[in-house]
Amino acid sequence: MEKIRDYTNDYPKWEKSMKKTHKILVPDMLPWHFMLFERLLKLEGYDIEVLKNDSRTVIDEGLKHVHNDTCYPCLCVVGQYIDALKSGRYDLDKTAVMISQTGGGCRASNYLSLIRKAIHSEFPQVPVISFNLSGLERQSSFPMTAKLFLKFAYAIIYADSLMWCYNQTVPYETVSGDCDKVRDKLLDYITDKFEHGGYRKYKKINRHIIDSFAEVPRSGAKKIKVGIVGEIYVKYSYLGNNNLEKFLLSENCEPIVPPLMDFVLYVVANSLNDAKLYGLGKFKAKIYGIVYRLLRKMQKNIREQFIGEGTFEPVHDIESLRRFADEVINQGVKMGEGWLIPAEMAAFAQSGVPNIVCAQPFGCLPNHIAGKGAVRSLKKLYPEINVVAVDYDPSATRVNQENRIKLMLATARENQGIK
Repeated sequence: MEKIRDYTNDYPKWEKSMKKTHKILVPDMLPWHFMLFERLLKLEGYDIEVLKNDSRTVIDEGLKHVHNDTCYPCLCVVGQYIDALKSGRYDLDKTAVMISQTGGGCRASNYLSLIRKAIHSEFPQVPVISFNLSGLERQSSFPMTAKLFLKFAYAIIYADSLMWCYNQTVPYETVSGDCDKVRDKLLDYITDKFEHGGYRKYKKINRHIIDSFAEVPRSGAKKIKVGIVGEIYVKYSYLGNNNLEKFLLSENCEPIVPPLMDFVLYVVANSLNDAKLYGLGKFKAKIYGIVYRLLRKMQKNIREQFIGEGTFEPVHDIESLRRFADEVINQGVKMGEGWLIPAEMAAFAQSGVPNIVCAQPFGCLPNHIAGKGAVRSLKKLYPEINVVAVDYDPSATRVNQENRIKLMLATARENQGIK
């Protein structure tokens, strides 16, 4: 009988010495944030490349290596890896791939073995690196230092503000391309702060981001504002959601994507809830409590900057999100994006954005329950809410997805008197 290969142990491990020799490929999960992360890690001496391949071949490669009952983000990520490694652009003996893990109960934390199996079947020399802060996969995890962790925290804040301001400006720019120019200049400005110092002065940097976008000439056109919520990959990834933001812009809308810091604080709050509700991890909760207070203080300061300047809607406050969640669902519901999804939908409704796309990958049970399953309760609280839940999977056609969103937009235009 042929011996079955043990994919849990028989794979190449990431070694510190590989930093000097290997290129690391990263899937394009968070386009705005990974633009900064890529620059930040290059300054740290890593040869990083965020993959931009998004053709149908990517999905087909994913289908070949991942069972179609597995959640769609895993399929997209594996497809990007395999397609890139087959492209001939990389020295396979000096290439690695990296995936993030939150450490939660979602399959996104646990499909690392699927990725390793898929990569190992065709490219046995390519290491798969786990990027996590939960002590997972210690044999082949990305080496995180306290200083680098701090830099990532600031990078999330700056990328959030770039995305937040850009999305509220680009639908109204009077000269096409102005927003892109401002974005590129700000990326260089922030990168310089990380390289030469000053990156911790987040109030000054954030203020410069706000002022730079506020100076872009804007039209007074009336647009439909559309909030985007859902599973973290398909909410942000252009590959995962078929360029949802671009489609909404083409439909004369203003897409609003919640900051990643909301998700970060959601994860931290869940550790605090574990101690409070279940008596778990009480010592860890004390550490997370310090982190929570620090990040929330920064979030409040940034929110006050947006309110003070006045051009843009302010970012949401995590404590407000938690109160919104309590109206609909218990904060003990934390699998996947759990209580964060109904909380963000309620926050949009409260801030005059009742039109919402809830993006969900096929097979993501937590998001179907906490997202689509919470809509009826939300409509009782906010009768004007106008939500469309859109499934993203390899068999769903883009036309069908966009037609469903167009029906939601038709209702929105009728409700708001916009042609």
